[in-house]
Amino acid sequence: MELILKYFPNLTDEQKRQFAALYDLYIDWNAKINVISRKDIENLYEHHVLHSLGIAKIINFRAGSSIMDLGTGGGFPGIPLAILFPECKFHLVDSIGKKVRVATEVANAIGLKNTTFRHARAQEEKALFDFVVSRAVMPLADLIDIIKKNIAKEQHNALPNGLICLKGGELERETMPVKNKTMISDLNQYFKEPFFETKKVVYVSL
Repeated sequence: MELILKYFPNLTDEQKRQFAALYDLYIDWNAKINVISRKDIENLYEHHVLHSLGIAKIINFRAGSSIMDLGTGGGFPGIPLAILFPECKFHLVDSIGKKVRVATEVANAIGLKNTTFRHARAQEEKALFDFVVSRAVMPLADLIDIIKKNIAKEQHNALPNGLICLKGGELERETMPVKNKTMISDLNQYFKEPFFETKKVVYVSL
């Protein structure tokens, strides 16, 4: 939890409470339904919560923005972002029902009021959003093909509507087809822990 405050020192008391509650909740739920690798659960705040919040280093979502988290798993990046941006609406979607259940239970337990959940394949979700966020669920080109239909035309933010995903490794080939619309940010310029050395936020305007 100290790690979150190190990089996001201006949290409200409610946000601090919500972030602090995540550890015990994920430990408990992960023992029942495996949403985070068992050996990685100890690194919850660094590898999952702070990693999710990397998106907030490239965009400060305006109040009223709507964001879909595609392939949310146990709630990442959607739940940490929903805590950080309480005035925005987050819709968390995953094709695996038991993972959606964990995300839903965690959000309910910490009192999030700005999240909705859906057990569905990406192709089935027809609603429109300002942004789609995702954490390395599939190759970029495939992801864009699926979510183009979900990007609203009306603009509310400093960045044009589009896709924001958390990825690692070499991305040159993957981003080539959308090179002119893509911005890649290295998370190690914001977060100093070794885990973030190869981690990136990829934004594609759609």
